Amino acid sequence: MVPPALRRKRVEVEWHVVKARGGAPLGNKNALKHGRRTRIAMLVRAEGWRLLRQAKALEGVIFGSRSWPANLPLPLELGCREQLSHAPISRDPRMAGHSQFKNIMFRKGKQDKERSKLFSKLGREITVASKSGLPDPAHNPRLRTAIIAAKAVSMSKDTIDRAIKKGQGGDAENYDEVRYEGRGPGGTAIIVEALTDNRNRTSADVRSTFAKYGGEMVANNSVAFLFSRVGQIVYPKDKGSDDAMLELAIEVGAEECVSTDDGHEFLTALDDFIAVRDALDARLGAPASAGFVWRPQNTVSVPDAAGENLIKLIETLDDHDDVQNVYGNYELSDALMAKLAS
Repeated sequence: MVPPALRRKRVEVEWHVVKARGGAPLGNKNALKHGRRTRIAMLVRAEGWRLLRQAKALEGVIFGSRSWPANLPLPLELGCREQLSHAPISRDPRMAGHSQFKNIMFRKGKQDKERSKLFSKLGREITVASKSGLPDPAHNPRLRTAIIAAKAVSMSKDTIDRAIKKGQGGDAENYDEVRYEGRGPGGTAIIVEALTDNRNRTSADVRSTFAKYGGEMVANNSVAFLFSRVGQIVYPKDKGSDDAMLELAIEVGAEECVSTDDGHEFLTALDDFIAVRDALDARLGAPASAGFVWRPQNTVSVPDAAGENLIKLIETLDDHDDVQNVYGNYELSDALMAKLAS
């Protein structure tokens, strides 16, 4: 006969051993049921790990990274074994594997954001042009130029009309036209045109942007003498051949016609801009864009290392809400342009 003290100690030891193994407590009348549940849980876990190993092995076979392990059963019928010997599926490294739709939506959202910012800048220009003169484009050259630029990017007529009425209203916001000049990376000269309702804010933003990308903002007229202020009228490439556009430029009194792969640019003196624009409008229809620009007299060849910072500087300036136009006298290499386009 076992003394009660020893019997209790033996029960306690067996309790901990059985509990550590995942079984039922000693003396439980449902021990058979608890043990069955434990065995089922272990079998389920084992089956899950087996399926996971098969899935990883199958992925490696499909994408050509490794062959099927000999110690794993093939999860397909024996007659389908040859189907796994096809050429590996290639993955485009530029395409995210999780969702192509999300990439499309991201690009669309970015394009919509840029389009909205462009509409905001053009609407501000229309408001300022309307406020500075008559609301009739036929008697307000600046307003007509702004409307042409807005229509070129498919701005709706209602949006244009609202911007015009906003400029004629008594509670229209007051925007100041300011020009900033600076030196960019590689010894380049840069002119920034802006419309702002807070000169101090815009000036501080432009100055910090120049400093961030290796440039500096300088006093007005420090680099403006390197540019010429001219009128520019742009038409699409399909309006005619290069020779025909050059002859037309001479007929209407333009100083020059520069034809590129993007289109035809008619350059005029400031005093002749309206007359040349109207003559071209009568011959070729409405231009893609028309206005006054700063054209560099000479260009500076920029090294590729400085050219990357220069492009970042110009893009950051152009993204600013108050900045309307950015001009520079830089010239980038073909290799850098191809790198930026890729």
